[in-house]
Amino acid sequence: MTLLQKLRFDNRFTGSLPSDDVGGSVPRQVNGACFSRVAPANVANPALVSHSSEVAELLGISPEAVYDQSFADVMSGNRLLEGMDSHAMCYGGHQFGNWAGQLGDGRAIALGEVLDVNGDHQMLQLKGAGPTPYSRSADGLAVLRSSVREFLCSEAMHHLGVPTTRALSLVTTGDKVVRDMLYNGNPQPEPGAIVCRVAPSFVRFGNFEIFASRGDHETLRTLADFVVESEFPHLNSPNADKYVALLREVCERTAEMVVHWLRIGFVHGVMNTDNMSILGLTIDYGPYGWLDNYDPHWTPNTTDAQQRRYRFGNQPSVAHWNLLQLANALYPLVGEVEPLEEALEHYSQHFEKSWSTMMAAKLGLPSLADPRDSELAESVLTLLQSVETDMTIFWRELANVDCSGSSELLERGSPLLRAVYNVNAMTVEQSKAFHDFADGWAIRQRDLNVPIGERTTLMNQTNPKYVLRNYMAQLAIDEAEQGDFGLIAELLELVRSPYADQPDKERFYSLRPEWARTRVGCSQLSCSS
Repeated sequence: MTLLQKLRFDNRFTGSLPSDDVGGSVPRQVNGACFSRVAPANVANPALVSHSSEVAELLGISPEAVYDQSFADVMSGNRLLEGMDSHAMCYGGHQFGNWAGQLGDGRAIALGEVLDVNGDHQMLQLKGAGPTPYSRSADGLAVLRSSVREFLCSEAMHHLGVPTTRALSLVTTGDKVVRDMLYNGNPQPEPGAIVCRVAPSFVRFGNFEIFASRGDHETLRTLADFVVESEFPHLNSPNADKYVALLREVCERTAEMVVHWLRIGFVHGVMNTDNMSILGLTIDYGPYGWLDNYDPHWTPNTTDAQQRRYRFGNQPSVAHWNLLQLANALYPLVGEVEPLEEALEHYSQHFEKSWSTMMAAKLGLPSLADPRDSELAESVLTLLQSVETDMTIFWRELANVDCSGSSELLERGSPLLRAVYNVNAMTVEQSKAFHDFADGWAIRQRDLNVPIGERTTLMNQTNPKYVLRNYMAQLAIDEAEQGDFGLIAELLELVRSPYADQPDKERFYSLRPEWARTRVGCSQLSCSS
């Protein structure tokens, strides 16, 4: 184990907060404790499928260590290193708008906090490592298909510039896990797998909610003080102002995160309060998805198919609602409503400002302050919904529209038509709308007289060429379940440079194939994993 023994553990979370005084993984209500110590379950035959070299480097893990069998043993939970303090967190949450009571880490077991090469704390957490006191009636395990999606998406989001937890490794367990993927009474054995997730903290809104709901204000205060001291030390003060300041900063970080989701067409799918990070990180990749055609009402989650609470266009308002629940949880520590309301207002203000800046960059504009530019932003969202239009390709191709005054109108809009799923079915009016928008955008660019290289650079740094479309991940899952992990490696390489032209990967810059329109795993996903 010498190759991994250089990892330096400094377990602030378990060393500073109250623990469950009952051992083992028997399901139970855990009171007065922020976590329960529990060991990962042993697996039959751990084998490394893939890893993030960037995360390994951040943690100070050498390439030699990664490819040693001991790495797979540790990242499957079969071996614990000296200094690790394995545990599962206690938290509650609102699920689909309803209070669900105690939830907690039902199949995530944290190994401990590592000091990375910069001296910062990084929690290592195994998802799918076995039962915990919070597993209720579940087995605490995870299957390969959901683990592939979580591993690839964590790294894809990071390289897209979206605040996110990271993924160090993907390991198969050699065990079978029974799952009813569509909840239709057809359970099947599937390959088991474990992802090692990495983040400075996995504390969620629900960590605060559980203690507030129980009237356990002492533990609530202890947790809040710890979070401020460890993650927001610049907010620390001897009075209740720090809790208001904490909410205000979480509002700002959450607004930034959601704006990034809208920028790249990402839908989280399960924005329950227990899936909202106190650090404003995208966390818990379950039934997520990227928009293929631009549809603000689309959700990837079959569980949400009727209500569509977590649809793409509703994510900003859901985030605000979730922050309100966090404010309610912090209220016992503040004792006044007005300061918390003022902090919540900061979310809307920061969101609008950040969204405007983001949309301007997507359009290659300096800002949306000019009414002509705000009108372009409004009209482009209307245009995207006028006919089935691929969001990623449309925005990327906009930079290729000729802005010179010499182009014919019907030529100018042709790059945008590459994003339309069925050009032949477009009406004359629909086609004209695309050309008119392109012409209006070109006229505005000529007015601004921004050098074409400067404009194109801004747009191509904002509008990715490649995103991890659902069908791409599903193809990798199909091959992985047959023992071929080549496409996982190729997609990991693809998502490392999502804004760059990659000539050998042009097949991934294309419209969603027709077969993927309705296939399970491509169109929608269940919470089964």
